[in-house]
Amino acid sequence: MLVPDGAYTSAERQTRRIQRLTHQSQLPSGKTLSAFEFKHARGVERRRIEALTSDAEWVRQAHNLILFGPSGVGKTHLAAAIGHGLTEQGLSVRYVTATTLVQHLQQARRELRVPDALGKLDKYAVLVIDDLGYVKKNEQETSVLFELIAHRYESASIVITANQPFSEWDQVFSDTMMTVAAVDRLVHHATIIELTNESYRKRAQLDSRPASSRRRNRAHYRTDSTRKAHLAHGVELQQTEQG
Repeated sequence: MLVPDGAYTSAERQTRRIQRLTHQSQLPSGKTLSAFEFKHARGVERRRIEALTSDAEWVRQAHNLILFGPSGVGKTHLAAAIGHGLTEQGLSVRYVTATTLVQHLQQARRELRVPDALGKLDKYAVLVIDDLGYVKKNEQETSVLFELIAHRYESASIVITANQPFSEWDQVFSDTMMTVAAVDRLVHHATIIELTNESYRKRAQLDSRPASSRRRNRAHYRTDSTRKAHLAHGVELQQTEQG
């Protein structure tokens, strides 16, 4: 039996709205801030992440968030946790892997409906694009990705996770001009966070070994510094001015 919406209290309607937004977001379940191991995450300040999660002003200003770091350090977890926090504030969020998104936009291009596909994504205040580095470098794939970045520039927020620093994004986009143009739009109003800790999966595997073996085999991965990458593109390292 259907219950008229007017029969619900204000709190109940808000709860139903958040449930609907969470379902539509397709965010990975269980990846919350409370489940994130901040003590093992170098380069990540809990207070800063909590601010991005609880204060949606950056979304209202159509600013971006970019998370760098090697595989397994928690980029997806942080992006999803922030997304979950924003949905709880009643904001529309959509999570998608970069490869899935590019395939969707390529299909739209073949059907001559790219503007329509981009327009449908406009209903989401935040678009979380996971694992940018797995997009294959060819003109067809990266051109639709660039169109998306240009389309949302200063109109809606993008959250990106990537294994590569900006200095290596020429491995993603098909030419230098497109790389520079994409980076320029993304970082103009952005918070940039680099995670330099060891892979959680690798640490779990190492921690299951005898202590002597862990001492011999534990290796710490270091990404290229974000400062070096930004300077290569004439971009300041620190969080860009907001407003």
